[in-house]
Order: sequence, then structure tokens, then C-alpha cells
Amino acid sequence: MIRRTFVALAAAATLAAGSAAFADNHGMKKDIVDTAVDAGSFQTLVAAVTAAGLVDTLKGDGPFTVFAPTDAAFADLPDGTVESLLMPENKDQLVSILTYHVVPAKVMSGELAGQTVSAKTVNGGELMVDGRKGVMVNDAEVTQADIVASNGVIHVVDKVILPES
Repeated sequence: MIRRTFVALAAAATLAAGSAAFADNHGMKKDIVDTAVDAGSFQTLVAAVTAAGLVDTLKGDGPFTVFAPTDAAFADLPDGTVESLLMPENKDQLVSILTYHVVPAKVMSGELAGQTVSAKTVNGGELMVDGRKGVMVNDAEVTQADIVASNGVIHVVDKVILPES
């Protein structure tokens, strides 16, 4: 009980800090794409979303939960992987990988505390989300949770999550 309360308080603090940092100058929250652009640590993700033709989708009504790999997470992929995925002939594979990071619902970290759940992704795959010790998504760790956008929420992850073949 104490742990769950602590996790909820930590999530609320992260939410408050994240939301304030990512609000525009009129106090309105930006959509997922604009929030990622403004953060500055998702340049590779934004380039990939653009190359995949998913910008309009992620600017749509949602709600979406995006497990967003940082630029460092993309840099950890084998050499040449990102460049290859960004080629037009690999668009289908890129779309599959990116949509594997998106759940078509708004899921806050507090909802996951103390449990393990399976979440269906936009690409039809399943993510295993473990909220028993922090939050893990498959083998990626959520390093910042609950960045609220106007059409959903972003959880920052330390790895690119690849769909099972």
C-alpha cells in the first residue's frame, strides 16, 4: 500500500513537472507530435514518424499512449539500422516498429502500479507492461512517465521496442 501510494505520488509529481514543461505559452497542452518536437530528445523519433507518414495520425484526436524512445535509444541500435529504416523502400517495416510503440488509449503510469498487463498496440502486437518495480515495457525501462499531451500521454523509454517477427 505504501509503495503504491509512493508510486502514485511520484507519477503525479512527474506529471505536474512534465505537463508544465510541455505546455505552450497559452497554457494549452500540445499534441503528442508537438510535445515530442519541443522536448528536443526525440529528433530521431520525429524524423521516423515523419518518414513513416504517421504525423497526422499522432496529431489526431487519440487518445494515444506512446512509449517514446529517445535519440540515445535509437543510437543504441546496430550501425546503419536507423538509416536503413528511413529509406522509402523500408517504410512498411518502419511503420510496423513505430506503431508497436503506440497503444490506442491513454494509460497513465499510476494505472500500472503493482501489476503486469498486456497492452494491444496499434500495429496489432502485444506489449508486456510490468509496473511492479518501476515500469518496464517488454525489455525497455520507462525513464520518464506521464508526459501529458492534448491527445494522449508519452512515456519515455530507454530502448527501441522491436515487434516479434
